[in-house]
Formats: sequence, C-alpha cells, structure tokens
Amino acid sequence: MRKMASCSEEDFCCPACHDVFDDPVLLSCSHSFCKLCLQNWWKEKQIQECPVCRSVSEWRDPPRNLALKNLCDAFMQERHPRPSSNSVALCHLHFEKLKLFCLDHQEPVCVVCRDAKLHKDHRFRPIEEVAQDCREGLQKSLKPLQDKLNVFHEAKVNFYTTADHIRTQSQHVERQIKEQFNKLHQFLTEEEEVRLGALREEEEQKSQMMKDKMTALNKDVAALSDTVRLAEQQLRAEDPLFLKNFKTAEERVRQCPLLEDPQLASGALIDVAKHLGNLTFHIWNKMKEMVSYSPVILDPNTANSELILSEDLTTVRHGKRKRLPENPERFEHWDSVIGSGFDSGTHTWDVEIGDNKDWELGVLAESVCRQGFVGSTVWSMEFSDVGYRAYSPTNKYTNLTIGEKVKKIRVHLDWDRGKLSFSEPDTNTHIHTFTHTFTEKLCPHFCTRSVQPLKILPVKVSVTEKSGFSLRTL
Repeated sequence: MRKMASCSEEDFCCPACHDVFDDPVLLSCSHSFCKLCLQNWWKEKQIQECPVCRSVSEWRDPPRNLALKNLCDAFMQERHPRPSSNSVALCHLHFEKLKLFCLDHQEPVCVVCRDAKLHKDHRFRPIEEVAQDCREGLQKSLKPLQDKLNVFHEAKVNFYTTADHIRTQSQHVERQIKEQFNKLHQFLTEEEEVRLGALREEEEQKSQMMKDKMTALNKDVAALSDTVRLAEQQLRAEDPLFLKNFKTAEERVRQCPLLEDPQLASGALIDVAKHLGNLTFHIWNKMKEMVSYSPVILDPNTANSELILSEDLTTVRHGKRKRLPENPERFEHWDSVIGSGFDSGTHTWDVEIGDNKDWELGVLAESVCRQGFVGSTVWSMEFSDVGYRAYSPTNKYTNLTIGEKVKKIRVHLDWDRGKLSFSEPDTNTHIHTFTHTFTEKLCPHFCTRSVQPLKILPVKVSVTEKSGFSLRTL
C-alpha cells in the first residue's frame, strides 16, 4: 500500500468528535461519522439528521463505511506501527514460550523457569487465566474513563452546536436591529419632509402676501407721485399762469385721498418658534405612537426547545421541538420560559390568555435548577383540564373558583411587602394573592402546552403636565 504521508490527520477525523474515525458509518447525504458519535447525537436531539448538513437520514442504522475504516486503520498503523501478530513472545533466558505467570514475581515465565532455583516454591498460574483476569480488571478501571470520554465527546458536539447557535443568534439579532432602525429612520425622514414642507408652505404664503402688499403700495406711490409732481409744476409756474390754473391744481390736490401709512400686519414673519420650539420633544412625542414598551421581555436562552417566541420576545406558544444547544439556563423538562428578575420594588404585567387552555403564570426563584425543575420555588396560577388552580411551595395546589373564563390575567408583584396577586384587569376582579417573605430574585414565569399564544400586553408611555412620564396599559 502506498504511503499516506501526504494525508493529514484532519482527513481522517470525524466532524463530530474531531478524532480519527472509530467504526465510521455513512449517511445518505454522503457524510460519515463515528457510529457512537452519531448515536449520541440522535439520542440527545431526538432527530435523525446529519450534524453537518442537517438533512434527515433515511436510515436508522446507517451502514458501516468499510473503505473509510480501512483507510483510517492504515493511517493509524503507519503513525503507530503494531508488532506483527505472527511474532511469539519467548523467554529471554530459555527461549521457550511464556506459558506461565509467576504470582510472586508478577512476571511471565516459561516451564523451564518454573523449575529453576530462581522461582523455587513460587506460585504459578496459566498465563491465559492471569491475562484474562488482568484484562477484566483493566476494563473495569477503564470503564469510568471511557464513560468520561463519551461525555467529553458529547460536550464537544454540544459546544460546536452552541457556537453555530451563537452565530445564528447574532445574525438574527443584527437583522432585527437593522429593521427597527430602518423603521425609525423612515419615520424621521417622513417627519422631516412634513416639517420642511410646512416651513416652505408658510414661506410661500407669507412671501406672496408681501408681494401683494408691495404691488398695492407701488400703485399708491405712483398715483400720489403724479399728483405731487403736477402740483409742484404749478408752484414753479409764472404768477399769471399759476393763477390761471390754480383752481384746477387745487381741486386735484384736494381730491387725492390721504392714505394710511403702510404697516406690516402682525404675523408677517416666519413663525420660527412654532417650527423649532421643542422640536425634538414633539418628534419624540409623535414617535412614541409607533413604539411600545413591554414590562417583561422573555429570555429565549431559557425557553424550552418546544416553545416558540415572537420576534419582539413578548409572545410564547407551544410548537415543534427545535434543535437548540444544551445551556444551563434552558428549561429541559418543563415547557417554560422566564423574563428578567426583580429583587425589590413593585412590578405589574398583563398577559393575554385568549383561547389558551393549558397555561401557567407567576414567578419563580432565579436560582432554580432548569434541568431538573420541579416547581419547589414557584408561585403561580394555572389553568388546565382540572380547572383553575394556584400553586405555592408551602400550600402546593389550591383550587380557585372563577365564574367566567378569563381572557387576561394581571400579575402584580410587591417584592418588598412579600405579595404576589392575580386579577382580571378589564373588570379589576381579584383572583388570588400569595403572601411570602421573598429573599431572592424572582423572575416572571410563563408555561404553556398549547399552540394558542400567551401575549405580554405592552404599556404606553404618556407625558404628564408635571414634566414627568408615566406608563399605562394599552
């Protein structure tokens, strides 16, 4: 066989564990993986897809890639040559086969060594038995290391998946940021055009008014100038001629009306204050009509892989399981997602339930273990087939009596006073209140097993007359 020095070790490495292939199998998409790596991947993700190209595999038990296995074996043999299987281990003293094992000296010996003075009164066992016992002992000692190696291989796969997810998250967030800024840019561009248009319209109107006034004034000046010019000519004439035309000149002067002095009307100039006064405030005040504020933002890094969040992270619903990295913040066994936590003050958020028939709302301790979450530090209200219930670590489940089906729930947390209340916001109907001395940060908690969404209702920023601002529910 030709030398394989021209091939690098990367040519013989599994894309999942990045080690030389061990028992490689071939997928229908032509990608190969270690059999164990692929089984671990499918077991954890519960999706029979290629870890590289994500195409769904047509085979549950992919065939072995014998050609690749032979190449890997040849590569490893060339890198780490093994002794020939035909060679036989011989005693270095008597050149006999090593068939016994001296238990006292802990070494292989031949039958001649057994009778030698060196091994007098020693205990011996067949070398095959001792080798088998040692193999079993080594295998037992090796098992934890093999298990640990499998864990490391799985961690490597998850790390690469996480790195891919980080890139996907970054691209997704970048796209959303650009979309939001494009909307704001478009709004500002349109607002600029409107305000510049209003300025140009006022300029045109007031410029035309001044033109009309100047035209009328020029007409009055011309008429008055003619009268004055003719009267002055008469004044310069000889006395006989002046007296002859005096009555006519005097009549012309008397009949010429004395017009009022021309004056600018109030508001003739551009209303600069109207266009520039509190300009940025008025733009912001108008801009807030196109934006909203949510009191709670869902954290996608905590969402169970079967939950689907909206682009603005304010709506959650149940859907098809997605392949996501195994990060410690994510809920593994509960269909839950949380928002940022509070460790002081009062906080309120309204949730639109709609037609969702399987949900849970409330708060939980931020420190709760997401992988084995069992609700030990949860205060919540839920609805399912058994009806409306409240849950707390101390009282567990408490049945709630509610007349009509609620469409909205208001959650009000007073961390300092140790109260968590649930009510119906439209009718301001109280439903249930927990009282507890909270000692750690609490996070808004949402759980749903329905395709009907739970939506956190936005609040609107409104300006008050006291130069402040307030929030009110939309």
